[in-house]
Amino acid sequence: MARTRGRLLTARQVQLALTGKLPPGMYFAGGGLYLQKTEGGASWIYRYRFDKKRIREQGLGPLDLYGLKEARALALDARRLRHQGIDPIDHRRAARAQARLDEVKSLTFDAAAEQYAAAHRAGWRSSKHAKQWLTSLTKHASPIIGAFPVAAIDTPLVLKVLEPVWTTKPETASRVRGRIEVVLDFARVRGYRTGENSARWRGHLDHLLPPRAKVRSVQHRPALPYAEVPTFMAKLRNVKSAAAKALEFMILTACRPGEVVNARWSEVDKKDRVWIIPAERMKAGKEHRVPLSSAALALLAGMDRKGERIFETGQTMILEVTRGLQTGVVPHGFRSSFRDWAAERTNFPSEVAEMALAHAVGSKVEAAYRRGDLREKRRRLMDAWATFCTAEPTARGKVVSLKGRG
Repeated sequence: MARTRGRLLTARQVQLALTGKLPPGMYFAGGGLYLQKTEGGASWIYRYRFDKKRIREQGLGPLDLYGLKEARALALDARRLRHQGIDPIDHRRAARAQARLDEVKSLTFDAAAEQYAAAHRAGWRSSKHAKQWLTSLTKHASPIIGAFPVAAIDTPLVLKVLEPVWTTKPETASRVRGRIEVVLDFARVRGYRTGENSARWRGHLDHLLPPRAKVRSVQHRPALPYAEVPTFMAKLRNVKSAAAKALEFMILTACRPGEVVNARWSEVDKKDRVWIIPAERMKAGKEHRVPLSSAALALLAGMDRKGERIFETGQTMILEVTRGLQTGVVPHGFRSSFRDWAAERTNFPSEVAEMALAHAVGSKVEAAYRRGDLREKRRRLMDAWATFCTAEPTARGKVVSLKGRG
């Protein structure tokens, strides 16, 4: 490639380069600046030597974006950097790296939360859980820290989110704190922030906030004393609605309202007398097998099959039926009625009742060794519960004790 080191680039040559008529070559423009003309186009080059090393070439941009005057100004800036002992190429690389870093650090908390949710959504037990996860942050964290760069979320900001609800809604506040913590950890691993996690509890926020368990006693859902369940069931069987049937089935199986209203006929195995609830509908994210008593099977047998859903109703309707028969009681509370009955009126081991409620049993080591789900013991327990629930109300006080039948 020809070089014209002896004479300076002219305005005429610049015009020829723009039209593609200038022959390929390196055209000297003064002060280390060159116009490099190739078959593909023309661009500006600044050639220099730094710290007595080999000659370096820094691209200053294409001719169609920078004219001769602008290119000379850029070359002058580069010479000034050299005069200050700064390599122009290294300086530009550092500036670009800092710009990328600034862009990364400008990611907001809300955006980081969305990225975290998107990355983990496939592993969560349901779309409902994903929605609830983000909703809690949107409601409590976003108004305060949502627009802040995730790198700027410090302890005072986290406390500003938590303190208003820590004493009034401790369970909600604890969940929000944990979710802020995982978002900040996610941001740190992705390079969006550095340093300590401002939402960490142990060794950090536990010095600034009281433990959740000591804020106030846990408020359990209102439950009907188990001795009154047979009377309630007798009244319930006089209510002719899908919601009443769903509530009766829920009591007999000791399941959650949401699990019952979404029950499908395809999940019921009448031959094995079991209802198999898939993992995606369970709170713990694990499949749950519910032994069906004769009373539960009889209830299903008496229903008209209109579609795939067993009960064409919703949780709100079940709640209305419950409150219509017993003031101050909620459907979920019958699980507590069942648990109290199992503890006080039977000798079934506690883990049998806990597994019937789909609760985690024992330590992880204990659970690893207990491969089965105690289904036969649970079947006897559910049969006994159904017998108790369907007993004549007048005989409520004379119900035969089931001690020793575990």
